[in-house]
Amino acid sequence: MPGTLYLVATPIGNLQDVSFRALETLRSVDLIACEDTRHTLKLLNHFRVSNRLVSYHDHNEHERAEELADRLLKCESVAVVSDAGTPGVCDPGFRIVQRAIEIGADVVTIPGAVAFVAAVTASGLATDAIFFGGFLPSKKGERRRRLEEVRETPATLVFYETPHRLGKSLADCADILGDRNVAVARELTKLHEEIARGSLTELARRFALKNVKGEIVLVIDRASPKPADKPTVKSVSKRVKALEKEGLDSKSALKKAAKEFGLSKSEAYRQIKLKSEKVKK
Repeated sequence: MPGTLYLVATPIGNLQDVSFRALETLRSVDLIACEDTRHTLKLLNHFRVSNRLVSYHDHNEHERAEELADRLLKCESVAVVSDAGTPGVCDPGFRIVQRAIEIGADVVTIPGAVAFVAAVTASGLATDAIFFGGFLPSKKGERRRRLEEVRETPATLVFYETPHRLGKSLADCADILGDRNVAVARELTKLHEEIARGSLTELARRFALKNVKGEIVLVIDRASPKPADKPTVKSVSKRVKALEKEGLDSKSALKKAAKEFGLSKSEAYRQIKLKSEKVKK
């Protein structure tokens, strides 16, 4: 039986956000794979955790995943951590998870901080449906095409962005998505945490003239729903007939058509009856 792969979330800024379970796991595994051994060592030293580290980042992920899979096959336990937050979320982790599943190893997640979740909950925008798109493309043309793809998505849009592109990205968002409300969350849980709220055009102007630093999350309001076409007597009647042709009995067809047009069953029936009387005349 292979060993266990642990995906361990670490703080996104404030070290006190690490969980007891995360620290216990980091103490107990045979090996910790991390993006930057120097960065992770600071966390481990702060909590007096001593263990062996190996690098696992974007540039060696393919080869290292095979090495870690070999260790799992030898019944060793491996923890994967990123520099901040949850491994696999815009950070290395996906490939070793795939390999662990392929060889039959258990994959256990040790949950914790995720920057985009923290940003959304503090944004003041709706959280019932969220679309997370990772980092927006760095090139203008690709970025605008990506925004076109998600423009009609019925959810709050969330992206990561870098400081030097912030103003330009906000301007592209305003141009493609329309002037929606947005929250720009920066340096969450850290000393200089900031959440700027306003319209896309307003914040695009502000950050075009301002040098910013740190990790940034954009939380953008969803598109305003388009007003539904007002149902007409003719449209309701035609829909009922179409449903009947599809095989529904008259009662079921009336019920379904009424629901589709946001009408009560009795109102739909009234409209159809009214149309029938007009035709007779």
